[in-house]
Amino acid sequence: MSNPTRLVQTCAVIGAGPVGLAAAAHLLERGITPVVLEAGPAAGAAIGRWGHVRLFSPWRFDIDPAARRLLEGAGWSEPDPDDLPTGGELLAHYLEPLAAALAPHIRYGARVTGVTRLDADKTRTIDREGRPYLVRTVNADGTSSDVVADAVIDASGVWDRPNPLGAHGLPAPGETADAPWQVGPLPDVLGADRARFAGRRTLVVGAGHSAANTLIALAELAETAPGTEVAWAIRGRSAAKVYGGGSADALPARGSIGTRLRVLVESGAIKLVTDFAIHAFETAADGSVTVAGTSGALAARFDVDNVAAATGFRPDLELLREVRLDLDAAVEAPARLAPLIDPNFHSCGTVPPHGEADLAHPDEGFYIVGVKSYGRAPTFLLATGYEQVRSIAAALAGDREAADQVRLALPETGVCSSSPALDATSIADAEEAADCCGSSAAVEAPARGLATGVLHGRAGERVEPPQVQSGCCG
Repeated sequence: MSNPTRLVQTCAVIGAGPVGLAAAAHLLERGITPVVLEAGPAAGAAIGRWGHVRLFSPWRFDIDPAARRLLEGAGWSEPDPDDLPTGGELLAHYLEPLAAALAPHIRYGARVTGVTRLDADKTRTIDREGRPYLVRTVNADGTSSDVVADAVIDASGVWDRPNPLGAHGLPAPGETADAPWQVGPLPDVLGADRARFAGRRTLVVGAGHSAANTLIALAELAETAPGTEVAWAIRGRSAAKVYGGGSADALPARGSIGTRLRVLVESGAIKLVTDFAIHAFETAADGSVTVAGTSGALAARFDVDNVAAATGFRPDLELLREVRLDLDAAVEAPARLAPLIDPNFHSCGTVPPHGEADLAHPDEGFYIVGVKSYGRAPTFLLATGYEQVRSIAAALAGDREAADQVRLALPETGVCSSSPALDATSIADAEEAADCCGSSAAVEAPARGLATGVLHGRAGERVEPPQVQSGCCG
């Protein structure tokens, strides 16, 4: 189902982060009343937890066009488009003013626990189409309340659903969220959390930008704090995808992260262990921990004081159990989007612009957007989410032409390969360019959109995707 079949007057938006608030701004421009439901006490609650981290995308990619128009009408002054904001600056100079402008439409302390069709559970098909949605929330005082809306946009993000440290996709024995050695994916190593890391041993687990930022900060701390030791464990056989495109990256700050990290590893400032799988955590009486696992076929153990879990996130799908979804079985992203962001085959992948038609589900008028729309794929850029919600708002307003004219210019990573699909401007074009069979699993992602590493999958090494056979190929 690619388009709502009824007049949409109201839309519930789950989450008051950058993409959720952008959705509200676009809906308002289209004459649709948004109801933004935010679990936290303020907008951008998750960003506040990594406010010390500087984004690698400058302001020009961080501000939604509809939000800009709304803010300019209130006398807001836009930051320098070439500056790189921290998470805290993104909140102070953009999200907080935007939330103030949208204040009549935001409900704080409203955690969404379920979404369903009004008077119809997931199994009911007769008279399902055209029904509004019921969104159940638990309020800050523990009471529950329901919101009924014509459409729903889930922009709730993934921050509260980190992947486990253990192998097999499951927490390892001894792994608990409140363990004394757990420090989260983005601790403030050089600021508020400095005392926790200075002169101590820290293991960082993960192969993304969160891991890279934490490792670089720890190495900087080690230069002035004797006894500070830094180890890095990744599941892949190579750190190539973390090092990325270096100087060829169109976002210099993103490219420099990988370059700096490579130098630190090669100099010995950071001890890197590859092909590492964690099997158990043994917590000592003093709060330190022994991390037991294997590196390839060999047993490996780390005795450390802290473990930074930068293993990525996964979407919370429990609240959507009563909605009919079309999700990829592996990536847990919308089925049409998933093949172009699957980290097994498209680690280099820059996803082409995509909009409402690519994000629609069998229940019309329901969408998952923002970083949650990427499911378990590792990275995301705000500008991608802004274009998603622009297209969706147009579709909800009945403007099919605007919804389908998806355009987005984002910086290249400098690490993608040559392929006919590099010229694609839509997911459909990229699929067509793959081969005569339309094998979406084989698509080389275009050099625009979001970088998720380097060519050839998780380890930056060649992995041939499975080929889907059809009549044209015998």
